[in-house]
Amino acid sequence: MRVCWLAAAAVGWAVAATAAERPLRSVGLTVGDLGNPFFVQIAKGAEAKARALGGPGVKFTAVSSGYDLNQQTNQLEDFIAAKVDLIVLNAADTKGIAPAVRKARAAGIVVVAVDVAAEGGVHATVMSDNIQAGRLAAEYVANRLGGKGAVAIINGPPVSAVMDRVRGAEEVFARHPGIKVVSRDQNAGGHRQGGMNTMTDLLTAHPDLAAVFAINDPTGLGAALAIRQARNAKIFVAGVDGAPEAEKALQDPKNAFAATAAQDPFTMAAKAVEVGFEVLQGRKPAVDPLLVPVTLVTRETLPSYRGWTAK
Repeated sequence: MRVCWLAAAAVGWAVAATAAERPLRSVGLTVGDLGNPFFVQIAKGAEAKARALGGPGVKFTAVSSGYDLNQQTNQLEDFIAAKVDLIVLNAADTKGIAPAVRKARAAGIVVVAVDVAAEGGVHATVMSDNIQAGRLAAEYVANRLGGKGAVAIINGPPVSAVMDRVRGAEEVFARHPGIKVVSRDQNAGGHRQGGMNTMTDLLTAHPDLAAVFAINDPTGLGAALAIRQARNAKIFVAGVDGAPEAEKALQDPKNAFAATAAQDPFTMAAKAVEVGFEVLQGRKPAVDPLLVPVTLVTRETLPSYRGWTAK
């Protein structure tokens, strides 16, 4: 009888284990801007891991929100209608996306936030250590200035990653009484044109400006272009991302773009899909949020930097 009971129990456990396994058949990814190389790598990392876990037949869809909350809400509605297994969400608005997240969860879909936090009850969050990124870039600025000078922060969309980077930078600048932050609230939209336009205004308003912290590389590269067009060789820029375009800028000693706190978007997105798959199997994340470290890249350290394309 005991043998029969054990056999029956073993069968029961096997059935339970099989029932617990949920295949990964479809993944929906929505990011800020697929014209930004950072988000291209996010898409590549997410798709690579989705196919590694679910096989080559996994349906993978990546879309741009344009940092527009209404558009992203509609995208989540489409993912829900398509009955995807997993949504990887780069929120256009950390708070505003909450109702759409709740609706996806109510439909039984796993939702994992990537790069920025999202409210509404996401199952997990995977992002760069954005406070560290802001600190590293600001420390570079402060050290290069010798702790003295006028500095501008070119801000961006109201998402957690941007706010954390600014917070980290502000912490560093606050430790240097000789550094004066002359602008911190101008939202350049997270893209090159916005960075260029904002920098043009800053050059007029603050002729004594010595350095800029930009919340991402596209913004910083746009700012550097405005500095070049103004023929101002005194101002330098530090950004966040470690993008291929930033690598190219760092190779040019005349470019005002001088440093970047480099992220690893491919790995970040791959981890987000991996965590989502674990949740799909009924397993909670061991750590939440999962923070991926960043590294500072300058002209001096550029030769040893393995950029995004190395993935």
